[in-house]
Amino acid sequence: MALKVGIIGGAGYTAGELIRLLIHHPKVHIDFVYSTSNSGNKISSVHQDLVGSLDLKFSSQVNPNVDVLFLCLGHGNSKRFLEANSFSEGTKIIDLGNDFRLNGSHTFNEKNFVYGLPELNKSKIQSANYIANPGCFATAIQLALLPLANSKMLKADVHVTAVTGATGAGTSLSPTTHFTWRDNNFSYYKPFTHQHLGEINQSLNSLQDDLKSDVVFMPYRGDFSRGIFATAYTKFDGDIDTVKSIYKSFYKDSKFTFVTDEQIHLKQVVNSNKCLIHLHEHEGKLLITSCIDNLLKGASGQAIHNMNLMYGFEETEGLQLKATYF
Repeated sequence: MALKVGIIGGAGYTAGELIRLLIHHPKVHIDFVYSTSNSGNKISSVHQDLVGSLDLKFSSQVNPNVDVLFLCLGHGNSKRFLEANSFSEGTKIIDLGNDFRLNGSHTFNEKNFVYGLPELNKSKIQSANYIANPGCFATAIQLALLPLANSKMLKADVHVTAVTGATGAGTSLSPTTHFTWRDNNFSYYKPFTHQHLGEINQSLNSLQDDLKSDVVFMPYRGDFSRGIFATAYTKFDGDIDTVKSIYKSFYKDSKFTFVTDEQIHLKQVVNSNKCLIHLHEHEGKLLITSCIDNLLKGASGQAIHNMNLMYGFEETEGLQLKATYF
């Protein structure tokens, strides 16, 4: 029998990606998609590529007995929603916001949220009822650095630059999301203070408890729709072949994260749930490059991966996606 799934905050980019994936997931039935701003409207009127694929309207009501609830709300709103709405003890919750990602915020109303990065917490996710889905920048940067932390090899500050596409800002308009501003443009934002640094440092410290290095992060807005391209470099006095072996061993059982000897680029991952990683050494510095689709591996695809793990499904169920190369 198919799982009954509910989606909260159904009009945004991540919810749209969830719907597109879930309608093709063989073990899922979408029970409702909740949106106060679009209640009564056809879902395909907002997510217009779903015309002919989904005959369902946005709802202003929730079913408290769904098997899985996905929260696609703005940061800080998931906790408020759960305070105002009750769900059955059997309902598993996957939050795509940042409300429950950090130590000290994992527990809410006796619900213990597990940080949902499968490459880090697979066994915990498999036995969890509540998941805090990682952020998009946090996913790309952690996957670039986790093998080093696991081998206690982070000995100096790590300098990270990462560029995200326009969908990373969500659907709400602001001065920097208008086409006329974003087109043919490039800029940084939140230098050194991005909110994803908290979860990045938390994960690195969980693997390397003597970590004294800082992650110095400069995020950029790119002139493209989707994808994250991240580069990280740090001092390095080891052997590059040894490090490559460490990375490939760390991700040997991963279904979506792959280490390649070839230089990587965004077209290899956009519209897929993959993370690609490349390593390069130059004059005492190690350069790690990683790239993901911010809406899939960085959000909705990872959320479905977590659901698959929670229910014992094949990890790739509903996620057999191919990048759009041309």
